[in-house]
Amino acid sequence: MTGDEIVLGPLPKGITLAQEGMRKKVWNVLGHTYTMKAASDSSFAFETYDPPGTGVPPHVHPTQDEHIYVVEGVFTLYLDGEWTTAGPGDTVRMPRNLPHAYYNRSDAPTRGLFWVSPAGRLAALFDQLHDLTDPEEVVRRSALHDVDFLPPGAVEGA
Repeated sequence: MTGDEIVLGPLPKGITLAQEGMRKKVWNVLGHTYTMKAASDSSFAFETYDPPGTGVPPHVHPTQDEHIYVVEGVFTLYLDGEWTTAGPGDTVRMPRNLPHAYYNRSDAPTRGLFWVSPAGRLAALFDQLHDLTDPEEVVRRSALHDVDFLPPGAVEGA
């Protein structure tokens, strides 16, 4: 991680090669690896690497729509009261205010391309969450950046 602050603005045109640029911005958040792919005022995209047994508990983005394109593996998803799965090539749509969660409940890693629109303060949040080990602190800081986690036990099976 470079420690450089992310400053959002208009989306610049061009190509970021796989071995260059934004790919170097990487966050470790409670066992997940997030790699920035694109950031602007209008959207923020990142790739996740999720080892077996990891997940992001039920939460809501009150100001952002979120999408996942599943690259590898199978995600177990909670979407507004229902459990389902998505595999390679599937696209998951989670409109703002929709309670959702994702888990890797398999024995193989998963990878997904996530993006939110508008970008909001999610990249800045990832800067603050990088290498934190206390889940309660992650929840507290997330609430300050428009990501609201549901209370533990609020969703059966989460």
